[in-house]
Amino acid sequence: MKAAVKQGDEARKAQVALDAFFRLVDFWGLDTQQAMTLLGVTSRSTYMSWKAKTPAKLSPDTLERISYLLGMHKALRILFSRDEQSVRDWVKAPNSNPLFGNKSALDRMLSGRVADLYEVRRFLDAQRGAW
Repeated sequence: MKAAVKQGDEARKAQVALDAFFRLVDFWGLDTQQAMTLLGVTSRSTYMSWKAKTPAKLSPDTLERISYLLGMHKALRILFSRDEQSVRDWVKAPNSNPLFGNKSALDRMLSGRVADLYEVRRFLDAQRGAW
């Protein structure tokens, strides 16, 4: 019985995480390739199947990626609490901070490395005073 409960918890966690991820991708106006890169998925068929039906479990890497992205969105909501358009546009806007080198946060995140997601999240948390 314990294994069935654990399996159900994993499926629920995957469902919640992917639902939030796909809403965020839509909110930011990302295309499929960009979303796949952020999620760390290289197979278009896997990505499309996850959109259609949530897998029973997600890898720790995938959950970590989604966590960083959702944390970024939360930080943007705090930083731009009165400006919905800025929350939406910030990830694609050129940024003069040395972390981004006049490119957008999205450009940095599209390297495909989890470390870049972490750095952008850390930057935003520092901007909002979370550290």
